[in-house]
Amino acid sequence: MSFEFFLRLVGMAVLAFGGLTLGSNLRVTDAQQSLWAIVFALVGALAGLILTPHLTTRPARQLRDYLNGLPAQQLVAGVVGLIIGLIIAALLSLPLSLLPEPFNALLPVVAAVILGYFGTSIFASRRRDVFDLFSGSFANLNMAQTNDEGLTSTRDVLLDTSVIIDGRIADISQTGFIMGPMIVPRFILNELQHIADSSDQLRRNRGRRGIEILNRMQTDALVPVRITDMDVEGVEEVDEKLILLAKQLDCAIVTNDFNLNRIAELHGVLVLNINDLANAVKTIYLPGEDLDIEIIQEGKELNQGVGFLEDGTMVVIEDGRRHMGSTISATVTKVLQTSAGRMIFARPAGR
Repeated sequence: MSFEFFLRLVGMAVLAFGGLTLGSNLRVTDAQQSLWAIVFALVGALAGLILTPHLTTRPARQLRDYLNGLPAQQLVAGVVGLIIGLIIAALLSLPLSLLPEPFNALLPVVAAVILGYFGTSIFASRRRDVFDLFSGSFANLNMAQTNDEGLTSTRDVLLDTSVIIDGRIADISQTGFIMGPMIVPRFILNELQHIADSSDQLRRNRGRRGIEILNRMQTDALVPVRITDMDVEGVEEVDEKLILLAKQLDCAIVTNDFNLNRIAELHGVLVLNINDLANAVKTIYLPGEDLDIEIIQEGKELNQGVGFLEDGTMVVIEDGRRHMGSTISATVTKVLQTSAGRMIFARPAGR
């Protein structure tokens, strides 16, 4: 017998007894009183059988799932805030109890509810500062801060499927640029496994590559890589789950997905885009500087040649077609930055 069914029986018995008592106390004739007692008892039994789970186990299960989804720091900080709020309310209850009726009975309860709520919400929202206070690390707080929003260099980051499959995050994780733990939600891992089991050869190879990279990161990364079972109830879309989880954990998302990047920014979630990082660290060439480039194909315009730098930047060389297949020294004439990347225009050196 399940615990929920047991509670149904208990609720049925309690409400049936209550209905029987209520029906027995009605001011009617004895015959009618017996009838009403039976009717109220049956109604109470039926109500107890149906309503008991909705008043006991199901709210308790929802509360448990909600608490399981909370970060430990947020949960502890919220409890501490609740305790402090109730202590302040207890101190205020003595002077409030000296007020005339009905305020002496009402205001202490109102103060406890309000102060408990504010204590919980304030401490939960400022949990990082609370833990810094208890750990005595306020002296290092300014060194750890990176912006006005209180984001620290050691904040956790969530990885999405695209950035794991891409693989560059594995190399970045070994450089020390990411200092906080990297978290992979279980639903991201499940999506990766689904891709690896795909009937399409290309998707299957991408999924398996992502799993191999994740295994490598767990052993080689300078920061811990954690798999979490935390989920977002009632949401099916993986990207939406990731955004809501990032807001819940107050952490950033590492991704290569342009659409996820834009949607997360609309939700106020910090996004670390690997493509933006790659563009930021590309070698910068200014007009007038020389570079060595191998011309590998023709350009769109007459006599143009095209080559590529090691980072993939396209270089268009004026009058470079005749040098196709060879490496020449070229002088940069213009650098064009577009949403697709950087493009360099040059001409053979000495011209």
